[in-house]
Formats: sequence, structure tokens, C-alpha cells
Amino acid sequence: MTVTIYHNPACGTSRNTLAMIREKAGEPEIVEYLKTPPSREKLCELLKAMGMKPRELLRQKGTPYNELGLGDPKWSDDRLIDFMAAHPVLIERPIVVTNKGVRLCRPAEKVLEILPAPAAP
Repeated sequence: MTVTIYHNPACGTSRNTLAMIREKAGEPEIVEYLKTPPSREKLCELLKAMGMKPRELLRQKGTPYNELGLGDPKWSDDRLIDFMAAHPVLIERPIVVTNKGVRLCRPAEKVLEILPAPAAP
């Protein structure tokens, strides 16, 4: 199974999710999204696959969320995606992609929904 994690090594939840992936599915493809941000198109794909609206994927803590006034309902989904593409720190993490689905893994245990089932004893 191919597993990709959009990861921030400074985030405890992201580190815990990565550890669970390694334990259950081996070494994933790791995308440090602050160094290699997803394109606007990739963000749209991820949102669609997760069934989420852009506002649900916005990270507030430790980001320019307040300075940019992103809490204001005037911002359209398209504009919010533009902000996330321009400021990847606004993207909540970790996002995990497998052939079983895509999840925002907060809490980290959500990753178990899309990892392979344990082998029968």
C-alpha cells in the first residue's frame, strides 16, 4: 500500500501519525508541506477527497490566520484555498493519503481508518 503524509516534523500530532503509519504500513512518502507546499490544484484534490470545505482545513494557531482576517465569512472557498496555497502554514496537518482514502488525522488515530487491517493471527 502506498501511503503519503503531508507532515510537519515540529507537530506532535503529525509525528504520532507518522509513527502509527510506520508501525502498521511501513515507510510512507513524507511530504514536508512547509518546505514543499502542495499546489492549489493538489489542495483542491485533497479537500474533495476528504469531503471537507476549505475553512475546515484552515489552521489558526501559530499562523497568520488572524492577521489576514480569515475568520471573516466574506472569504469564499476559492480565496481561502488561495491563502493556503500562498501560506502553507495555514494548512491543518497531518493529511494522509492511501488507496483506502484521505484523512486529516486529528486526532492521530484517524489514520487507522485508512491503513491496512492487521493480518489475522
